[in-house]
Amino acid sequence: MLFVLKHHETLRQAVVDLSLLLSRGYAPTASLKLVGDHFALKDRQRLAVARASCSDRQKESRNQNRLPLESIKGRDLLIDGFNIIVTMEAALSGGVLIRCRDDCVRDMSSVHGSYRTVAETEEAIRLISETLLGAEPASAVWLLDQPVSNSGRLAQTIREMAAKRDWPWSVEVVMNPDKVLRASDQIVVTSDSNILDNLKDGVKGWINLGEILVTRHLPEAWVVDLRD
Repeated sequence: MLFVLKHHETLRQAVVDLSLLLSRGYAPTASLKLVGDHFALKDRQRLAVARASCSDRQKESRNQNRLPLESIKGRDLLIDGFNIIVTMEAALSGGVLIRCRDDCVRDMSSVHGSYRTVAETEEAIRLISETLLGAEPASAVWLLDQPVSNSGRLAQTIREMAAKRDWPWSVEVVMNPDKVLRASDQIVVTSDSNILDNLKDGVKGWINLGEILVTRHLPEAWVVDLRD
């Protein structure tokens, strides 16, 4: 009930107000509380507004570094594994997704030390893989968070699916994938704002794969558009 149509305009206005405060340099936590209290938002609504908002500078920088899917032809990729898999699991299972100010589609889930595969996991991996392969990349490395439970099991699932279908994928389970992705000089696949805002100089760019997947293949997904 928190994301039905009657709430959309209020949530969009909250994104406008929070983004304005962020653009003016106000602290994110205090700004979110101010905006959330003003609009009497529930906790999950505040989370959605926080994920959908960004400053003008952040929006411009992310847009400048974003690449079209076709640009990956013949290139090597780094994939933020949990980031894109969890988003697609939500899309396939009917969970709410947020279309954000930077045009990313983000889920409302949180992977904080714990993850379990669900019925949609393999379908999510297949959809991600086949969409990327349609643009003919040279290879991809999936990065998974070692501290997250069951990351090794998920890595094995991806490896087995790739071997069976001859996908040019490999999987690495590392302590801090965000650090690797931020420092990479390859094309990265992620919608994580902390990564997008801290890509090193010379990065080849990022692919907004979640938005591409939902738009092209999952038009029935529950997407709440909070763009201003």
